[in-house]
Amino acid sequence: MRDPVEVDAGNLFQPNPHLSDSINHNIVRSEVEGGVYLKDLPEESTLEIETQNRFYTLRSRGGSNFLISGHPRFCPEPVLVTIAGSNWGGSMLKRSFVGRGMHLEFLHPAYERPIITSRIIEIRLVQAM
Repeated sequence: MRDPVEVDAGNLFQPNPHLSDSINHNIVRSEVEGGVYLKDLPEESTLEIETQNRFYTLRSRGGSNFLISGHPRFCPEPVLVTIAGSNWGGSMLKRSFVGRGMHLEFLHPAYERPIITSRIIEIRLVQAM
């Protein structure tokens, strides 16, 4: 039998009684499936993001600014965008977060509306300087 593992419950999301069950569920699910808070990435870090339809490469330029490539129409060559965060397929956004099972949302300088990817399958940090 294994020894019990101590978990710091202060870092875990506590369901909020003012939010619906589905919203609380989505927030907990994002913690379980994992992801990356952009503020935790060093500048010049590179992420590879695999979605259901594409492979994207994101290179940090500080804050929420990234060079992104991987889509034949929106970013066939690296383009500087602002990453808004990730959503669950609706309008609720988890800001400055890239999460598995979610959809990446970014602001492209050539488009008025945000670009939203298909569901994220995997996120890999391939370079951190």
